[in-house]
Amino acid sequence: MKRNAPPPPRWLDRLLTYLVAPHLREEVLGDLHERHALRVQRLGEANARRRYWREVLPYVRPSIIRRKPQRYPSPTTTTMLRNYLKIALRNLVKNKAYSAINIGGLAVGMAVAMLIGLWIYDELSFDKYHQNYNRIGRVMQSATFEGVFGAGSYMPLPLGNELRTDFADDFTYVVMSSWNKEHILAYGDKKFTKQGSYLSPEAPDMFTLKMLRGTRAGLKDPASIMLSASVSQALFGSDDPLGKLVKIDNRLNVKVTGVYEDLPYNTEFRDMTFIAPWDLYVSSESWVKQAQDNVEWNNNSWQILAQIAPNATFNAVNAKIKGLRVKHVPETAPYKAEVFLQPMSRWHLYTGWDKQGNLEGRIQYVWLFGIIGLFVLLLACINFMNLSTARSEKRAKEVGIRKAVGSVRSQLISQFFSESLLVAAFAFMLSLLLVILALPLFNEVADKQVGILWNSPMFWISGIGFSLFTGLVAGSYPALYLSSFQPIKVLKGTFRVGRFASVPRQVLVVVQFTVSVTLIIGTILVFRQIQYAKNRPIGYDRNGLITITMNTPELHDHYNALREELLRTGAVVDMSTSSTPATDLSSRNGGFEWEGKDPNFKVQFGTIAVTHDFGKTVGWQFKEGRDFSRAFSTDSAALVMNETAAKYMNLKAGSPVGMIVKWNGKPMRVLGVVKDMVMGSPFEPVYQTVFILDYGWANVINIKLNPAQSASESLAKIETIFRKFNPGSPFDYKFTDQQYALKFATEERIGKLASVFALLAVFISCLGIFGLASFVAEQRTKEIGVRKVLGASVFSLWSLLSKDFVLLVAIGFGIATPFAYYFLNNWLQKYEYRTDISWWIFAVTGAGALVITLLTVSYQSIKAALINPVKSLRSE
Repeated sequence: MKRNAPPPPRWLDRLLTYLVAPHLREEVLGDLHERHALRVQRLGEANARRRYWREVLPYVRPSIIRRKPQRYPSPTTTTMLRNYLKIALRNLVKNKAYSAINIGGLAVGMAVAMLIGLWIYDELSFDKYHQNYNRIGRVMQSATFEGVFGAGSYMPLPLGNELRTDFADDFTYVVMSSWNKEHILAYGDKKFTKQGSYLSPEAPDMFTLKMLRGTRAGLKDPASIMLSASVSQALFGSDDPLGKLVKIDNRLNVKVTGVYEDLPYNTEFRDMTFIAPWDLYVSSESWVKQAQDNVEWNNNSWQILAQIAPNATFNAVNAKIKGLRVKHVPETAPYKAEVFLQPMSRWHLYTGWDKQGNLEGRIQYVWLFGIIGLFVLLLACINFMNLSTARSEKRAKEVGIRKAVGSVRSQLISQFFSESLLVAAFAFMLSLLLVILALPLFNEVADKQVGILWNSPMFWISGIGFSLFTGLVAGSYPALYLSSFQPIKVLKGTFRVGRFASVPRQVLVVVQFTVSVTLIIGTILVFRQIQYAKNRPIGYDRNGLITITMNTPELHDHYNALREELLRTGAVVDMSTSSTPATDLSSRNGGFEWEGKDPNFKVQFGTIAVTHDFGKTVGWQFKEGRDFSRAFSTDSAALVMNETAAKYMNLKAGSPVGMIVKWNGKPMRVLGVVKDMVMGSPFEPVYQTVFILDYGWANVINIKLNPAQSASESLAKIETIFRKFNPGSPFDYKFTDQQYALKFATEERIGKLASVFALLAVFISCLGIFGLASFVAEQRTKEIGVRKVLGASVFSLWSLLSKDFVLLVAIGFGIATPFAYYFLNNWLQKYEYRTDISWWIFAVTGAGALVITLLTVSYQSIKAALINPVKSLRSE
């Protein structure tokens, strides 16, 4: 087209530019413009413009408009994404050690976080099996005694009736409950010891039990029983149990009226394998019926559970019922006694109160493990980011070449992000496998029955979301920083990463070891506290001591004959009964008076009923006075007290032996003072306790095995005699030392879990240091070669490569020490009987961290130092 020819209509050209496919655009416009110029010369401009219109219209057809696929697809296409993944996989395969460390470390961190997350989820979902979870509560009473707040769920029987009648509008259900204890269930020749409770008929509805046979109304029959599915299977197999008779404790015949689904492990009532009617309990236990008939407000021996009405709130109900204790027992007013409801949502995580009345319990462990999980995950992410940034600096030349051949920055960013996201995805899949493998052992250690929440959308959203987040964060440095490099500088070799490029990595390593050292110190102190309590003198000899529950009338009726025959076998050194085992103190009473006592001094003593031979059976250690003796009939009105009780009385004369102490008006002479027996928590002070002689208040048999015979031989002889006198019951016994060991179960479980997580944290940190040491050694290969040529020794090269890491660990230890001391000292304050924080704990931890670091770094350092300098210098 000539330069002076008038142009065609521009808007038509713009339309064609928009409509015509790019690969045809130049050809079409060129032909049209050429013909338009010729027509202008021959026909004039006006006619040429009209004809241009007619020529443009035929080009608006699919064959012209359709776009031809680009030869080089856009980065957002499937083809480009596939290419990114191929390159990412090739890089991972090419750098196998780096990939293994990165994926393995991140997977371990994710697995730890996942296990802790499952543990926390189980803790927070405790008791949610019950549909009325948010409205069920346990009736409790509190008091402040000598400035110390205390609360418990031991309640008087008349309170249940008053709540049911006088506060009917505030409660949907009020359920009386015995304590969940072991009972003997027998059907034909089958006899089992199972735990169960006596409950009001409304209990199945309140707990929303899932009935497999029968209905929830089964307890309305006073001579009935409801069984869990497992107990029903044990007693009846696959037969229908409804209507069949079962005997409880060899004395109560009851009819099976229902079978309910076994309660899950994460419920307060998981051990409740059968339910019997409350009315049966009252009619079969004379002391319970007496408490009901006499309206005994001072007898706190039962539980009361309740479900508040739909229009009520716990706070509103508590405000109405808080004064009931003082109303019926006015003498409790000085103790600020109050009745209140504790919601089911707090039963598991808030199991107690401190001396000031602040809630405490397992919630502290939920926070503890939550923080540990986040820290371990942080360590794994730090490894991932450190190694990603370290390796990415070696890819600067790759970035330069890619840019030189036409790659744009967005393509490079996508490439680096795809690589880090692929690593995070592999780590997530590997972490799932690790969790599956670890769950059986984890459940055993943690006393849980948790599993992966495959059907939970939140689980997958959290896992995939975290993987995406980790991949994006770890890939952000190479993606955003390296993609900004100027290719000319990189390819000419003038690019340098800068002297401070390694500072972020060094800071992250310090954070890693700060966390690891803190966890190690905490783990050591937890086990030290447990061992300190285990080494505490317990005031009796628990070796070879067993207890047997007296849950049948035969054991009560034939106790003396049973004792004589057992002693004749030679398998038993001594035998006695008591109201509670030596490892439990469940009864506390007031009403004690003595000469010289301050009238304003409101006292309370632990009260244990024993028989004559109790002291010899358990190995009492007398400080002064004597034991109960059959030679003195007056000992039936006497007592023995522990050291704490003697001090508690604050006697001016010093010794209480021989003095008269009145209990509810009954005079009792003090026979002796024994060393404190640790019957409650081994982490708490021993409670002031008195022992009284009472054969009628016997709940357990205590037997001291003959140490000259093997335990198995002695138990076989004992079982034979027991079956003779108690044929309708299984021979079940408990070793006292094992029962005492259970007092440390929670702390030991926490210690074991913390130690595992601490070791994994150290492992993850070492993986990161190993990877960084490998990178540093590779980066300084030429420098090492030059130094060797100039005469440097292997030791000096090892020192050169190791000192930086040692310095970082030392800084981490310095930061961790004050933090660990502060938090662990606060943790120890909750124990009255506690160890101290010794300096050697920090010294051992610091030395251990240093040794582990040197061992981790030394492999790469010595390997680099031993390389032939000829090879290292010609590598470039």
